Amino acid sequence: MDAVVAFEPVAMPPEAQAFRREIREFLAAELPSLPGAQRANSWVRADPSFSRKLGARGWIGLVWPRQYGGAERSALERFVLLEELLVAGAPVGAHWIADRQSGPALLRYGSEAQRQKYLPGMIRGEEYCCIGMSEPNAGSDLAAVKTRARRRPDGRWVLTGQKLWTSGAQRCRTMIALARTAEPDEQHRHAGLSQFLVELASPGVRVVPIRDLTGAEEFNEVFFDEAIVAADALLGHEGDGWPQLTRELALERSGPERYLSSHALFTELITHAASQPRDATRQLVGRVTAELWTLRQMSLSIAGQLAAGKDPALQAAIVKDLGNSFEQALPAACQALLDENFRLEADTDLARTLGYLLQVSPSFSLRGGTREILRGIIARGLGLR
Repeated sequence: MDAVVAFEPVAMPPEAQAFRREIREFLAAELPSLPGAQRANSWVRADPSFSRKLGARGWIGLVWPRQYGGAERSALERFVLLEELLVAGAPVGAHWIADRQSGPALLRYGSEAQRQKYLPGMIRGEEYCCIGMSEPNAGSDLAAVKTRARRRPDGRWVLTGQKLWTSGAQRCRTMIALARTAEPDEQHRHAGLSQFLVELASPGVRVVPIRDLTGAEEFNEVFFDEAIVAADALLGHEGDGWPQLTRELALERSGPERYLSSHALFTELITHAASQPRDATRQLVGRVTAELWTLRQMSLSIAGQLAAGKDPALQAAIVKDLGNSFEQALPAACQALLDENFRLEADTDLARTLGYLLQVSPSFSLRGGTREILRGIIARGLGLR
């Protein structure tokens, strides 16, 4: 029996279109016109003051319940918000993970005390969170996680291990960390995993920055050396870490950030070539526009499915795989298009944007799951393995 993967079209409701105009007016007033190199990949660029401004407008936790400070708006309005912020190059990295993943995980699996502790600060743009999944020698194979959590007689937990490539840990109060609380068996490799809300200021926790090619220190290693974690830090149920996490990854993999990271380069190329476009430029612009529009429609469809209470994990994996391929290929395609007189060291917005993305775009297919892991998920979802 052949599996069918549906991306049903979604029509934007009138309130979402009105919200788009409101967002654009806000960005025009609050965000200066940024050069392309600062607009590119903006969802990893952090500006806590800008996050607090969004929080003051109720634009973090947009779909969350009002009892925690949320606005209870629709998933499609949230899609519009993310799209406008990313295209404008807004520095949303400080609160991004809390808004996209950690808050929804707390709403779905957290205790009432955990929600009251964390969600209001997240909504204000003051409480930041990071993801503790990847580890050395494990890559995207979360069954290979070696960080251990053992319960003490007093009910508290002791964490030992290491996390790697942890984005934004240096400015976060809390990590949702995946750890082993029991050993798996051969038939159930992902059994025995649990999630914990770890306060990064706790004794035994050490955050070490990793400098990338651009000189930025966005990634981190996080070490747990017999770190003591509170008894009520367990998120959800012990041993349910894997099913909890797979639902979370559907949120991480399907948004517009998965195909808009290189969008600033596309607009800089159009500006550069506007006066005298060559046939090759027209062809590239046409192809990129068609691919971009298709990816947008697929991502928007997933937002609609999430709004309907569905679990589009397979569709999300497809969007991330295709989206990462698209945004990784764009810098190389632009570089190949430019003539031999173009220099990356030139003092132009196009050169700076292209130079930046050529350095950072190889990481796009790593964050949120490698291409190989994603294609394995897709193959299983289609009944091919």
